[in-house]
Amino acid sequence: MGRRLPPLSALRAFEAVARTLSFTRAAKELHVTPGAISQQVRVLEEQLGTTLFRRSRRNVALTAAGSAILPDVQAGFASLSRVLDDSLRRHHGRTLTISVAPSFASKWLLPRLPEFSAQFPDIELRISATVGLVDFATEEVDLAIRFGNGRYGDLKTELLFREALCPMCSPKLVTPKRPLDSPSDLRHFRLIHDLSIPGQQDENGWAQWLALAGAAEVNANRGTRFSLAELALQAAVDGAGVVLGRLALAGKDLLEGRLYRPFALVLPLDMSYFLVMPGKKQERPELQSFKIWLREVLHDAKATKSLVTGAAD
Repeated sequence: MGRRLPPLSALRAFEAVARTLSFTRAAKELHVTPGAISQQVRVLEEQLGTTLFRRSRRNVALTAAGSAILPDVQAGFASLSRVLDDSLRRHHGRTLTISVAPSFASKWLLPRLPEFSAQFPDIELRISATVGLVDFATEEVDLAIRFGNGRYGDLKTELLFREALCPMCSPKLVTPKRPLDSPSDLRHFRLIHDLSIPGQQDENGWAQWLALAGAAEVNANRGTRFSLAELALQAAVDGAGVVLGRLALAGKDLLEGRLYRPFALVLPLDMSYFLVMPGKKQERPELQSFKIWLREVLHDAKATKSLVTGAAD
């Protein structure tokens, strides 16, 4: 028979006191009384035959014996936690929680998710459509996809693709009697503005594009404004006007003919799409699978021109 191991509760009490150097704080953390913590530590000391702490009225300090066993005790609890986490994942299924902006979710990610499910049927995705940056320390999120400058503190980032703006509209909007042959023809159409692009509330994207196109006679300030990119794109699909839209988000609509690009000229943006992940957390297999699939999608999209990243057609 193997050697009898100390009770798990005694080891947990020792680890909490050793980490906090306080019986009171350890008791509060474990939701027991300081007396119960003292008793558990005493049980461990008696079984090991050595003193683990030096106690005084003002402080608690580890003895040499306590310092010697603490790393192994903490490593044991970490290993046990990983085993339990793996067991829970196997029991409840493999899940991956992704935080994305609503526009990116509806216009880019969701149309492609059936491909992911077909390739990885055992992974359950949970999509959290939020605009704000995720707090990975407090929220149950594995990965975020964000549109920005890529500077997110100590978080790990990976560039997905860049973004550019270009006029686009429903093919039905353009007729022989109402052509859109040159940028100056835009003066005859309603302009649609996407205000969800960072900085576009202060800088008129249409004004910048029209300046590049040399269409000074077109009034860039008129038209309809939307606070969400998917609404601006949908308005264009419905024939409400010409939107200066994000090419990456409009990729499916352009490929399938719901939207039409009358001009090849694009306005590159300083913002790009990034994968954002915890900097020090080990990547789970589900996260690695999603990243591999995402790279394959981006490669195929570029090969078929369903994703335009700022280059002219």
